[in-house]
Amino acid sequence: MLAKFRNLLARSSATKPRSVPDGERVYAIGDIHGRIDLFENLIRLIEDDDAARGPARTTVVLLGDLIDRGPDSAAVVARARNWGQAREIEYIQGNHEEMLLSSRRKIDALRGFLQFGGRETIQSYGVDAETIFTADFEELQALMNAAIPQDDVDFLQSFKKMVKIGDYLFVHAGIHPDTPIEDQLGRDCRWIREPFLSYKGDFGVCVVHGHTITEQPEVRHNRIGIDTGSFVYGTLTAIGLEGTDRWFLQARDDDAAASEASAAA
Repeated sequence: MLAKFRNLLARSSATKPRSVPDGERVYAIGDIHGRIDLFENLIRLIEDDDAARGPARTTVVLLGDLIDRGPDSAAVVARARNWGQAREIEYIQGNHEEMLLSSRRKIDALRGFLQFGGRETIQSYGVDAETIFTADFEELQALMNAAIPQDDVDFLQSFKKMVKIGDYLFVHAGIHPDTPIEDQLGRDCRWIREPFLSYKGDFGVCVVHGHTITEQPEVRHNRIGIDTGSFVYGTLTAIGLEGTDRWFLQARDDDAAASEASAAA
């Protein structure tokens, strides 16, 4: 289920190579969406890769959307928090975490949450599927609030809007091109697609983001998208960064494809 891509990514000659500070190494992971199986495999791959590359101050960045759609959101949240006890991890809040937190208070938000994978998240916390289907919104909100531990709620609320390391900005969805980085709105950071995705100018940093699914990582001179559709294509992607080097690590559903890609890397 694992594929390891060590190829150096292409960079635009129009800008200087982006880098992280000397002595540091960074791994950023795209949208997990309740796929604990892929997450566990990618954790092992990162740990092995980090050990093989030698000593460094290593930071892992989770780009948000740990939850929804996939079957094991509760397990992903628990594993992400547990991993943070052994690793330096930065947690970025995605739009799906935002929806869950808003759903705890607002019925209208709960309606949207259920349409975009929230049912699977609630079920992963022990509420059975039939009850989720038959309960009215008020009942389901109460069941959800009782089922999700306060520790998990506090953990998700603690997630950041963005993190900057060296020449890289890590954010869930992207940033608004017309707004200085320090003034970016949380909603844009968690939800934006356009005009961010089509922007061809220089953000002043290279933005590493998830949120918008592509079959393979999308590399532009000003941004790198690493949401490769864990729940759609069965691929969870991380990017590794050290100095000016970049490389991909992937956990995948397809054993044969993973083996072939690893052998060819």
